[in-house]
Amino acid sequence: MLKFIRLLALLLLLGLITGGCTTISPLQTPAATQTESIHTPTSLPAYMTPAISAPTVTPVTPVTPGPANKTVFLIMMENHSWASILGNANAPYINKTLLPMASYAQQYYNPPGNHPSLPNYLWLEAGTNFGIYNDGTPYANHQSTSMHLVTLLNRAGITWKSYQEGIDGTICPLNYQGLYGPKHNPMVYFDDVTGTNNLHSPYCIAHERPYSELATDLQKQTAARYNFITPDTCDDMHSNCSPPNNAILQGDSWLAQQVPIILNSQEYKNGGVLFITWDESEGNDGPIGMIVLSHNARGGGYSNSIHYTHSSLLRTLEEIFGVSPLLGDAAHATDLRDLFIAFP
Repeated sequence: MLKFIRLLALLLLLGLITGGCTTISPLQTPAATQTESIHTPTSLPAYMTPAISAPTVTPVTPVTPGPANKTVFLIMMENHSWASILGNANAPYINKTLLPMASYAQQYYNPPGNHPSLPNYLWLEAGTNFGIYNDGTPYANHQSTSMHLVTLLNRAGITWKSYQEGIDGTICPLNYQGLYGPKHNPMVYFDDVTGTNNLHSPYCIAHERPYSELATDLQKQTAARYNFITPDTCDDMHSNCSPPNNAILQGDSWLAQQVPIILNSQEYKNGGVLFITWDESEGNDGPIGMIVLSHNARGGGYSNSIHYTHSSLLRTLEEIFGVSPLLGDAAHATDLRDLFIAFP
């Protein structure tokens, strides 16, 4: 009986020891066995919470190109450096309306030493001035070559017109008359356009049209694919005319009236490009203005400092229309593709 009592006491003692100890498996760590007794707070007190700001994300609006470049409008202005236009209070339309929505070049020049007007207009058409450094008429300065832009376009079946303010459209405009000057109309210096200075050349008359017809052609959607536009010498910043006897203000006002007609046309909305440039900078080679408006232009006031000349514009026109060969100095020029998001 005594042995039984001792055995019972021993068993009770062993039970107490066993119940108060935790058996640790070789695969466990002491911390792992006590996870159920650890309280993990769902949030920290405010004074312990680190001040982390969420990153600021600026929404990016993707620029979607418009239809492929198809129709070109080129407006020629006269005789002013870019420094005389940019920021000038007399050019509010250019500075406050056009530039904020356009792409433009800060370093666009007329070719070195290429003065006066006619040599620059010839360069825009053929990539050279043919050694001409005067403003003589086609009778003195006509060229027999067919290597110039509008003939390349015609051979490729691409329509073109030269819209000249101040002509009446009844004859081939070979002579100076009123505020019109052939020196601002390069196509009439080529024999294959004029029939070698034939005032009654049907081809010349069909393609050399009064500027007043452009609005009607746009309304009827019958405009050509290449449209060369020259305001008269009061409207192109060439001369001070009354009123207001301010060449820059006169030209800016003309652009304010005429550019919206182009921008609102179906030809412009459906793959149109408008270039506005100046023929030369009087007294030096520039820079002169080069403004590009298009649904395929970078726009939004984008500008660059790439060195360009009229050869760059001629090369750009040839690339847009897909004609070759590259004419004259255009073969060595940098095109204007940086001003576009989709090119050609």
